[in-house]
Amino acid sequence: MTKNTKDTIAVISAVCMLVFGALLCLLGFFIDPMGVIHNSVLWVLGQCLMYAGGIFGISMYVKKEVQEELRHRFKDKESDE
Repeated sequence: MTKNTKDTIAVISAVCMLVFGALLCLLGFFIDPMGVIHNSVLWVLGQCLMYAGGIFGISMYVKKEVQEELRHRFKDKESDE
């Protein structure tokens, strides 16, 4: 599996989790008792947000920083030669 495929799968899964969590909360308003969202629904929403935050926040940030550091090191190495 290529790196682009892994990144694409990660982003798609994070977006799907966000959509699932939002839909679950919206459905919670329309299921008896009306207008009340159960604690378990909020817990699942929290888990969905944490997963998406992990994909979008941490992994994307680390990937960007590592690429930037490698780019600087290779530039320094090329200028030394």
